[in-house]
Amino acid sequence: MSRVGKNPVAVPSGVDLKIDGVLVTAKGKLGELSYRSTEDVRIVLEDGRVVVSPANDGKRARSMWGTARARIQNMVHGVSEGFKRDLEITGVGYRAAVQGSTLNLQLGYSHDINYPIPQGLKVVCEKPTSISISGADRQLVGQFAAEVRAMRGPEPYKGKGVRYSDEQIIRKEGKKK
Repeated sequence: MSRVGKNPVAVPSGVDLKIDGVLVTAKGKLGELSYRSTEDVRIVLEDGRVVVSPANDGKRARSMWGTARARIQNMVHGVSEGFKRDLEITGVGYRAAVQGSTLNLQLGYSHDINYPIPQGLKVVCEKPTSISISGADRQLVGQFAAEVRAMRGPEPYKGKGVRYSDEQIIRKEGKKK
């Protein structure tokens, strides 16, 4: 039994939620998101809350129950408040800048990396060593942050590279004489 799926999703004021069978659409101040569920899950809007329940006793219905509820929760939170991920760049000469709709990264390679910013995301570099990614779609924010981090992941000896702001890098000791 899903413990996540049992809890209803509260819909805050300012969020317009429409349920059309298996298609759920949320519209708020930060944009519009939609999610197509499977036929194994029943989604109902009652008293300003979304209640998700399995349509049958099958294993797939039970496994999709919590997933559907979590996706709807992320949609509602995304269009009302949004999601944000911060990255930090450590290393001599490593820096980032936003130029139009591309993120320009200088990460110690022989060339600059020009990475296109997806539609629906806002990327800001307050300092050359910090990147702030925000948007309504949680998956898109996390995926873009992971791809930027993968350009030059943090290494354990000097700590150089791109890392999440809340990430702890376990440092290793170098060679001993």
